[in-house]
Amino acid sequence: MGTRDPEEGQLPAPVKPPDGGWGWIVLFGCFVITGFSYAFPKAVSVYFKELMKDFHVGYSDTAWISSIMLAMLYGTGPVCSIMVNQFGCRPVMLIGGLLASAGMILASFTTNIIELYLTAGVLTGLGMALNFQPSLIMLGTYFDKRRPLANGLAAAGSPVFLSSLSPLGQVLLEKFGWRGGFLIMGGLLLNCCTCGAVMRPLDMGMKRKMEKTQDKYEAKEMLPIGGKSEEGIRTTGGLKKAKKAKKKPKKGKKLLDFSIFSNRGFIIYTISKFILVLGLFVPPILLVNYAKDTGVPDTEAAFLLSIIGFIDIFARPACGVVAGLKWVRPHVAYLFSFAMLFNGLTDICSARARNYTGLVIFCVFFGISYGMVGALQFEVLMAIVGSQKFSSAIGLVLLIEAFAVLIGPPSAGRLVDALKNYEVIFYLAGSEVVLSSIFLAMATYCCLNRGKKKEAPPEKNPSAGGGGSDTEEAESDVQEAEEHSSDNHQPAHGTDNTVVAASDEANHVAEEQSREGGGCPEGDGEVLARDDCNTDQMVERERF
Repeated sequence: MGTRDPEEGQLPAPVKPPDGGWGWIVLFGCFVITGFSYAFPKAVSVYFKELMKDFHVGYSDTAWISSIMLAMLYGTGPVCSIMVNQFGCRPVMLIGGLLASAGMILASFTTNIIELYLTAGVLTGLGMALNFQPSLIMLGTYFDKRRPLANGLAAAGSPVFLSSLSPLGQVLLEKFGWRGGFLIMGGLLLNCCTCGAVMRPLDMGMKRKMEKTQDKYEAKEMLPIGGKSEEGIRTTGGLKKAKKAKKKPKKGKKLLDFSIFSNRGFIIYTISKFILVLGLFVPPILLVNYAKDTGVPDTEAAFLLSIIGFIDIFARPACGVVAGLKWVRPHVAYLFSFAMLFNGLTDICSARARNYTGLVIFCVFFGISYGMVGALQFEVLMAIVGSQKFSSAIGLVLLIEAFAVLIGPPSAGRLVDALKNYEVIFYLAGSEVVLSSIFLAMATYCCLNRGKKKEAPPEKNPSAGGGGSDTEEAESDVQEAEEHSSDNHQPAHGTDNTVVAASDEANHVAEEQSREGGGCPEGDGEVLARDDCNTDQMVERERF
C-alpha cells in the first residue's frame, strides 16, 4: 500500500529503499520494539507465583495476563494498519509507548486479578501493538536487498530482552515485590516513545528535499534576473497546486486492503501461522513454573529463559543471513517450514525432561529453533505480498493469530491445573507446531509450485500496461501549463516570459515523470514523453 501523505490524501510515489543510512537507526528502534513486544509477555511470568498468592487464584488465571498481552498484540492488527495508513508510523508509535507504560504503572496499584487483566493485559498489550506493527512496516520501507538480514537482526531483540528482562524481573521481585517491579517495568516501556521518534518517513523526507531542490532550480532556469525569481516560484507553485488538485480526486483512501485474500500464498501462510501459534508460545510461558515444580530454585529457573534468549540472539541473525543467500531466498518458505518442524520436534523430544540438565539441553535446542522461526516469519510474509501491501497483510494475519493466542496458553494452563502433568502439554504443543510445518511445506509444493509449472505466466508488455500512464500525465501537464499561460493575459513582453516558463515547467515535469517511470529516453528540449518508452516499475511480489 505504501505510506500515505495525510496532507494530500493520496499515496506518494514509492521511494527506493536505501538499504542503509538512517535505516540502521530505524533497525535499532525496531530491535528494541521487537524485544519489548515478544519478551515482555514471557518475562512477566516471573511474577506469577506471587500473584497467585496475593490474589488467591490458580495458574490458569495468571496465565491469562500473558495471553491477553499477546492477544492485543495480534488482535489489534487491523486497527494498527488503519491508524498507520491514516496518520503514519511515528505518531502511532508515540501513542503506543505512552499506553504501554501507563498500563504497567496502573497495574502496580491493582487490587484484584480483573484489574490486572485490564491494565497489564489490555492497556499494555495495546500499547505494544501500536509500536510493533509500525516498526516492521518502517523496516520494510528502509530495506530491500538486505531485508532478510535486517529482519533477522530486528528479531534478535526478542531474545536479547528476554535474557535480560527475566533475571531483572526476578531481582525486582525480591527487592521491591511485584508492585514495585511492575512500576519500574512501566518506566522502561517509555523507551518505546524514543524508538517511535526515530521512525522518520522515508518517502516524505525524500519528496520534500526533491521539491525544494526543484523549486530553486526552476526559479533560476525560468527567471534568473533577481526580482523576477519570486514570480517564477509563484508560477511553479501555481502549476503544482493545479496538478495536485487535478490528481486528487483520482485516488481515494484505502485504509485496509482485503484483496490480499485472493493470494493463495497468503491464505496458506495464514492457516499455517494459526496452527503454529497454538503451540509456539506454550513452552516458554510454562517453563519457569515447570522448573520450580520439579525442585529447581527460583533464580536458576528464571535463568532458563536467559539460556533460550542467549542462544536465540545468535540464531536469528544467522538465519537471516542464510535466508538472504541467492539460492535460498526463492525457497524461504521451505526454510521456514524446516524451522517449525525443528521447533516442534524439540518440544516432543524434551517432554520427559526431569532434571535441570535436561531442561538446559531443551533450552539450547528450543532457542535455536525458536530463533529461526522468529527470523523468518515476517520475511516470508513480505515475500508473499510485497512491501506495498505488507501494512494490511500483517494486520489481518495478526488478527487471525490472536484467536490462536487466546486458545493456546490458557488451555495449556487449565490442563496443567487439571492433570498436574507438564508432559502432556509439551507433547500437545509440539504436535501442533509439527502439523503447521507439514501443512506449509505440502501446500506450498502442491498448490503453488506445481501450479507454476503447469501454467507458464504470459509475458507482460510494459509499454502496454502502466507505461502509458506516465506519458499521458506528462501530456496533460503540458496542456495544463499552456492553458495556464494563455489564461493570464499580459503585455507582449511579459507574455513571452510566461510561455517560456510554462514550457520549461512542462519539460521538467516530463523529465521527472520519465525518471520515475523507469528511465525513459530524454531528448534535448523535448516537451512530451515518447510513446514507445518502456516503463519498468519496481514492484516487489516474490512468490514462494
